[in-house]
Amino acid sequence: MTSELQNTTIDFKNDSLIETEHIFPTSECCKGCSLKETLINLRCSSNYWQSRHKDAVLREICLKTENENFQARIRYLENQLYGHKSEQHVKSESCQRDNEPKRKRGQQVGYKSHGRRDYSDLPTSEEEISLDDKLCFCTKCGLPFLEMPEREEGEILTIEVKGYRRLYRRKKYTPSCNCPENKGIITAPVPSKLIPKHGIDVPIWVEILIEKYLYQRPLSRTLSRLANYGLNLPIGTICDNLIRLFPFFEPIRDAIHEKSLQESWWHADETRWSVFELTEDKKTYRWYVWVFLSESTVVYVLAPGRGSDVVEDYFGSTEDGFLCVDRYSAYKCFVKTHTGFLLVFCWAHVRRDFLDVGKTRPELEDWSFSWVNRIGELYSLNNNRVQYAVNTTEFKKYDELLHDAVTCMCNQRDTERNNPTLHTSCKKVLESLKNHWHGLTVFLDHPHIPMDNNPAERMLRNNAVGRKNYYGSVTCESGYFTMTLFSIFQTLLMWEINPYTWLTRYLWACAENGGQVLHDISQFLPWNMSEDDLVYYRHPPPIDMRK
Repeated sequence: MTSELQNTTIDFKNDSLIETEHIFPTSECCKGCSLKETLINLRCSSNYWQSRHKDAVLREICLKTENENFQARIRYLENQLYGHKSEQHVKSESCQRDNEPKRKRGQQVGYKSHGRRDYSDLPTSEEEISLDDKLCFCTKCGLPFLEMPEREEGEILTIEVKGYRRLYRRKKYTPSCNCPENKGIITAPVPSKLIPKHGIDVPIWVEILIEKYLYQRPLSRTLSRLANYGLNLPIGTICDNLIRLFPFFEPIRDAIHEKSLQESWWHADETRWSVFELTEDKKTYRWYVWVFLSESTVVYVLAPGRGSDVVEDYFGSTEDGFLCVDRYSAYKCFVKTHTGFLLVFCWAHVRRDFLDVGKTRPELEDWSFSWVNRIGELYSLNNNRVQYAVNTTEFKKYDELLHDAVTCMCNQRDTERNNPTLHTSCKKVLESLKNHWHGLTVFLDHPHIPMDNNPAERMLRNNAVGRKNYYGSVTCESGYFTMTLFSIFQTLLMWEINPYTWLTRYLWACAENGGQVLHDISQFLPWNMSEDDLVYYRHPPPIDMRK
């Protein structure tokens, strides 16, 4: 070895570049190879750290996106739990304080009031109020006051609820003749009873049925309230006999269902319902309530699932019609095999999508509410259009404006969808709008079809109250009975019929039929009633409940 050269090598231990010096005797050729190897190592190191930096940048972008999604989800859940329940845009307090005064509660100045209510149709109990005998004399001279023929009248609304016993005595007769047909003692018949050999009268059953299945009060609370009036009824007896009332209402339910299938369009929706009975086909307590709402009927269906088979079973052999629904996939599966049906999607759900974007991502609030205002314009134009007959000039005017607004919205949707800088949340909502566009625009050519599915959702609100109050149904049979009463009461309310009057008269008719189901129920179906009958049923029941 004639010479010694200093050689520098690369060490990547602990992700740091450490220079180490080694003294080796080498030639000029070896020296050049060593420098070339060092250059290669430095280039490899540079590429390695560049790739690591690129991975770190991508990882940071992913974490930021994930954090934004989590924050949006948190805002959405907080709004669901603590937020304003209305879907209207709420202005900030500062804007409201600077621009306009806070609106007072109650009747607003300039708006027409409903006026005084008229109670002249109620039964009247008259009474005269006189001065006390000690006050009918002048305190100074002692002469009496003279009574005048005029009276100053006034009225007080009151109500009287009480429980009492109907104690009946059946007369007995003995024949005075020797005819063979009349032998022994003849006794007057037993008063009409809804359930034979049972001591609970029709008005009590009316009170229990309406309290539970119309006003969604638990049976225990209703019985506690009746106990305050002296009617201490055993809950076991009431529960056992409620199921015995089921056959009385089955013909009414079937008639409502049959009438519903004769319509041309329906609203449909579903929600969960608990049934605390395990069956061979259902191993959980989660069942579902479906509602089918037409122009003249409301039908509730209890089903173990929420698949398209429920819709198929309901419509049976019906081949065509308009079905106003949300975007749930079961309805889409149904129309694939029933091509005569046309789905009408709900604009309220579309509006809700844009509102959710603004609530979860404040930076997109202006964008979301610009679309909410466009949807509001469609509602306004359509409401103005349907006020007039189809062939009138006013209808054609608003119809043309409505078609222009829908066309502008379609163009705006496509323009924003093609914008590469648009946020992914916005694109997702616009894609859904495009995919359901055909079902959302059915109302343009069919003015009688509503723009949203809100009526069906409102019909399920009462069920949700019952679901919270008494947790659903104990058995399947009880659940079917519940849906039957739901259907009857809501159909009666649609026809503006007083449920107390209708139910009282119907159950008395069944009682007078020997506690058996009526063979002819046509007179109790709202669409078969005359105008005089509708007027009668729309009033409160008479004092004598048996009339």
